[in-house]
Amino acid sequence: MKYDPEKHHRRSIRLKGYDYSQPGAYFITLVTQDRACLFGEVVDGEMRLNAWGKIARQCWFDIPVHFPHAALDAFVVMPNHIHGVIIIVGDRGTACRAPTPEQFGKPVAGSIPTIIRSYKSAVAKRINEHRGTPGAPVWQRNYFEHIIRNSDELHRIREYITNNPLQWALDRENLDVVRATHASPLQKNEPWCT
Repeated sequence: MKYDPEKHHRRSIRLKGYDYSQPGAYFITLVTQDRACLFGEVVDGEMRLNAWGKIARQCWFDIPVHFPHAALDAFVVMPNHIHGVIIIVGDRGTACRAPTPEQFGKPVAGSIPTIIRSYKSAVAKRINEHRGTPGAPVWQRNYFEHIIRNSDELHRIREYITNNPLQWALDRENLDVVRATHASPLQKNEPWCT
């Protein structure tokens, strides 16, 4: 189907006009489809990855192999989401260039959206091969990103990522917490993530 801006428009959650291929640090969060706990479980404040969680972790660590200008910082795989920091480093060969905003159907080589699209695709493909479900969704559409502005902010985000398994019982991505907070008494006993 040909792209039709009247039918296929998406509201972008990216910072309008920002060049996501420029050097800087970016805090990324990706969530599984329907917040399903695909990647393992948290036991006593420690994340225990299953085979699919190990795929998500390995694909993350492979990002610099495919995108040499991308360095990795703090990272964690949780039962139904991942948090990580990607740092775009150095000059990619142009002394002075205009911002290159992402547009639907026109990815910008080496940009954060392109890196994340590639990562999500690789994880989904490998998990679906592993479980025999070709083409099944693994991730929710889109992702959360935050441009890290200074070293204090980077330090706070690193702490948040490192401590995320310890905070799982309070995490807003933990649907057991969401259900306990918003569900009727009969629904509270139905586990979502086990």
